[in-house]
Amino acid sequence: MHLLEKLHRNVKTIAMPSAMVVGALLCRPVAWLEATSHQMITPTLIFLMLFVTFCRVSPKQMKPSMLHLWLLVIQMVLCVGVYLVLRPFDVVVAQGGMVCVLAPIAMAAVVIAGMLGANVATMVTYSLICNMFIALVAPVFLSYTGTGVCTFSQILARIAPLLIGPFAAAQFCRFVFPKTAHWIGDHGQISFYMWLLSLIVIIGRTTCFIIDLHDASISTELWLAFVALVICLLQFKIGRMLGRRYGDAVAGGQSLGQKNTVLAVWMAQAFLNPMSSIAPTAYIVWQNFVNSFQLYRKDNQRRKK
Repeated sequence: MHLLEKLHRNVKTIAMPSAMVVGALLCRPVAWLEATSHQMITPTLIFLMLFVTFCRVSPKQMKPSMLHLWLLVIQMVLCVGVYLVLRPFDVVVAQGGMVCVLAPIAMAAVVIAGMLGANVATMVTYSLICNMFIALVAPVFLSYTGTGVCTFSQILARIAPLLIGPFAAAQFCRFVFPKTAHWIGDHGQISFYMWLLSLIVIIGRTTCFIIDLHDASISTELWLAFVALVICLLQFKIGRMLGRRYGDAVAGGQSLGQKNTVLAVWMAQAFLNPMSSIAPTAYIVWQNFVNSFQLYRKDNQRRKK
């Protein structure tokens, strides 16, 4: 067992960059496989991944806190601020930057945060609160700054099945099959490998999207990627600073920094200038490099102890 745990720790440090390289190199086969499955591979993996994680959490442990409130306030302030600052320079870049902030916390953030030592109950609570809140406010932002009318039901339809579904299934399992739920919760590392598979698919689709862009300006693409990098680092930093004040720096950082980029790309393509989706597309890469570095640093700290 000790050997398996040691192998798992070593794999984690290189797993995310390796998954991104594999997804990029095999982008065409991956995109074809995803299309053949009617875009169901990633949602299925995310559902199962969250189900495994949610089996560890009881509803009694879930309590909203001031950390959650401040995270939402900062996200809204940053969202407005980024758009207003960038709009005079380039509307497309402003839209791309805005959607990188507007996107809710990623479904996988709970998994990664748990591996980094965050309070899983805190993360699950915020995941539910943030996604429901963004479903309410996103239509306002997207309709005002974009090219089409967005509704609450459109956003909710993208969020609810992959958030409420696995949570309800996990709590049902905890109530009806407590031993099974306990076993699943004790083997939470399974969710990490499911996340790696979904990351390969996401990066594969992302790479194909970038390759197939023919009318995009190279300078605009580079600015969108650069803005996404700055926003990514800024959100992780602010989130960690805020989380540290409430005793959980990791939860704060992952809650504000790790975004549901699949939803962000869809929002940009559906309601903003489609070229602005390059920003959340680049954000996928940046946030996973940040996560890889955090996992590497966490494993080094464990070895020293």
